[in-house]
Amino acid sequence: MTELRVPARSVAPDDPVPEVKNVVLVMSGKGGVGKSTVATNLALALTRMGTRVGLLDADIYGPSIPTMLGIAGQPTSDGKKIRPLERFGVKLMSIGFLLEDPKSAVVWRGPMLHGALLQFLKDVDWGALDFLLLDLPPGTGDVALTLSQKVHASGAVIVTTPQEVALQDVYKSVSMCHKVGIPVLGVVENESYFVCSGCSMRHELFGSGGGQRVAEFAGAPLLGQIPLHPSVREWGDAGTPIVEAAPGSETARAFVSVAEALFDRLLAQEDPGVLSIDRSGGKNRHLPITR
Repeated sequence: MTELRVPARSVAPDDPVPEVKNVVLVMSGKGGVGKSTVATNLALALTRMGTRVGLLDADIYGPSIPTMLGIAGQPTSDGKKIRPLERFGVKLMSIGFLLEDPKSAVVWRGPMLHGALLQFLKDVDWGALDFLLLDLPPGTGDVALTLSQKVHASGAVIVTTPQEVALQDVYKSVSMCHKVGIPVLGVVENESYFVCSGCSMRHELFGSGGGQRVAEFAGAPLLGQIPLHPSVREWGDAGTPIVEAAPGSETARAFVSVAEALFDRLLAQEDPGVLSIDRSGGKNRHLPITR
């Protein structure tokens, strides 16, 4: 079996995670579009591809990863580094693991938030990883700015839903990436369509084309469109994301396609001459091989 060649970012001497080949920010200017759903399922899809993956819940005020991955407990330490928890082969860290009561609010000002975020990067024993995904909070504020200054990210995956009220905020997230020099790796359109079990028709409940418009604004590919299906919520609430719980389902396959497209994008970014598969579902769907 041929070993998977994983692209790697350039690492500065002061990088907080020097053993991580790729740091990918999962972000959106809009809340409620499914960033955590995309981040967890993308992490599991990349793991199934044979890569070593970590997932950092960077939403200090609203951590979702403990619930979505069905894991609780206090991380331990060897006196030097914090050992991340692990579930389904993915290394995990979240402020949610450190709260005695999961319903407690984290009431911190900016400097404390920055300190916790940097500690989660440099003081956690992530080890050698192919991918460290960061599930960011909504907006274009402190967390995204801190990360852009402290770590050389491979790029950002922008998550949106199709409707215009979401797009207006998501455009701002893309603009922020451009301003601070974070490459936009691609766009994921979540809750893209619903397939009726009775008629098997595809219903675009929240409109159509939103993800493609964001991708064109970002100058990046549409990595994939994730269908709206009750099982995504059900399995997420149960602590086993759908890529793990029902890998053969249409929705799980959509997440796997996003992971493959992201991998291709990183390879192409590392070597512009490499051939990659365009799985965007956009205008080039009939010409899938791109340089």
